[in-house]
Amino acid sequence: MSKPDLLIHTAFKLFYEHGIHAVGINTILSETGVAKKTLYRHFGSKEALVEAVLIYRDQIFMDWLTSRMLAAGEGKVAILALFDALDDWFHDRVDVLLPFKGCFFIKANGEFSNHAVNALCQKHKQNITSFIQANLIDCSSELSVAELAQSISVLKEGAISQAYVAGDLDAAKRAKAMAVTLLD
Repeated sequence: MSKPDLLIHTAFKLFYEHGIHAVGINTILSETGVAKKTLYRHFGSKEALVEAVLIYRDQIFMDWLTSRMLAAGEGKVAILALFDALDDWFHDRVDVLLPFKGCFFIKANGEFSNHAVNALCQKHKQNITSFIQANLIDCSSELSVAELAQSISVLKEGAISQAYVAGDLDAAKRAKAMAVTLLD
């Protein structure tokens, strides 16, 4: 693994577990064995590393989620597979995402204000909603496709929050049942 990749991967694990502002550069350097000069040569600042970590997590999460949804099929089946995927994540059955500790993007967004981090978090959420919407093109519902995609996204976000904050690891199953009602 290259040093930039090692720094990103290690920083993600530490940020996800402890929070971005709670983890200092020296902790990341200690965990990786990388010199401070090397870190700053590759990233320039902690904020630049945080942005690289967000891009890394977005790629990992989107690859995982889209592959799970596409493997299930198209349309309603793909949307319902989203909630099955979340259930696996909540129950720590997805190695690539690490043990479930909530949504990294929500947590990161809460630590910054009017920053590039917030834009990256918003972009991640928009990308998921767009992917959901693309899978709803053939679904019939009383709602428009865009409204339906937003509603499914709200169910997804609610399930993640409920699982993390309330410890309700079956939240994805309940959200899936609500999604079925929306899709019918």
